[in-house]
Amino acid sequence: MAKSFKSLLGDDIKNTRTLLHEAIPITGTIASGTYSDNNIKTFSHGMYESVYDYPYLSSSANHIFDVSYGVSHRATSSINTQDSKKANIYNQMAQTLFGYDISGSIRLFDSDGNLDTSNGQMNQCFFINFSRLLVKDEIKKNSFRMGLFLSGTVEGRTTDGRLELATLGDYDAGNEFRTSPAGDYGLIFSQSGDSTDNTKSIGLIFYQAGIVALSTSSWDSIPHFNSGSSPDYGYTVAQSLVTASITGSCDALRHRIKNISFNNTTEINSTIYFCRVPHNKYNYSANPTYLSSSQIIVKNIASDTPVSYITTIGLYNPNNELLATAKLSEPLRKDPSNEITLRVRLDY
Repeated sequence: MAKSFKSLLGDDIKNTRTLLHEAIPITGTIASGTYSDNNIKTFSHGMYESVYDYPYLSSSANHIFDVSYGVSHRATSSINTQDSKKANIYNQMAQTLFGYDISGSIRLFDSDGNLDTSNGQMNQCFFINFSRLLVKDEIKKNSFRMGLFLSGTVEGRTTDGRLELATLGDYDAGNEFRTSPAGDYGLIFSQSGDSTDNTKSIGLIFYQAGIVALSTSSWDSIPHFNSGSSPDYGYTVAQSLVTASITGSCDALRHRIKNISFNNTTEINSTIYFCRVPHNKYNYSANPTYLSSSQIIVKNIASDTPVSYITTIGLYNPNNELLATAKLSEPLRKDPSNEITLRVRLDY
């Protein structure tokens, strides 16, 4: 128990913030169901699919992301399959990520980020919701990349049967991003050269929420969106998504993912205490073993200056109640001829 205390002044305390980043790679084989689809979990409600890195019944399986598809009220139709559920998915995502306008209506997703109701509206969207296990506190800006085949397996097209590969990314988001009720978000482009023209954006990425919203307009000019060995060459994306269920549309998207990568962010807040030991203090110890027969046992000659050894630092509140202790790796010699500054760091 401490017998004397030293108050920490404003100059003795410093608060810092450190951002740690970790590279996250997701291969297309995992997204497309590499374990005979046993790592793809579907639900009876049919509103989204969950992707795991191992078969989801395994105790070692980790949830990677969810994928869903939604439609705004501008694009809903009585001929749509699961029309109300698609609208519910879209509205849930929009009100959470974009909030409401001045009239109290849910804001629609806007690909150029200008919230202009007359331009850039994303009425049909795929949503990829990454798990907190991967995202941590947020996705690092300008680190998201997604290799995406623009068609399914089409015989005779390329060496692997795909029509074309696009690499989507939040290019230049480190210099230009926007804010929403869910935090910061950036624009997604199909290639880096498009990032100078916001009208060419094909989606949005919400960094703190860990959600990607992709407009289906990415495939507007590409046929063969439906998966299968013999696709209808005249079947457009719009037709596919109208007649397909949500899980069917999600399956079509998952099988077109070549890879996904991004850097996550872990924010570490720290308080650093500079514990300064002046030359004229803490040269004696209150430890009962410091004295023997009224003699300081660490001195060889009675006339020598007092000496002590610092082994532990205690942080106390104003009521002198111990809150935290820090142990030194080895004792530090202290006598009237030296001064010591000890740096204690608390991370949270």
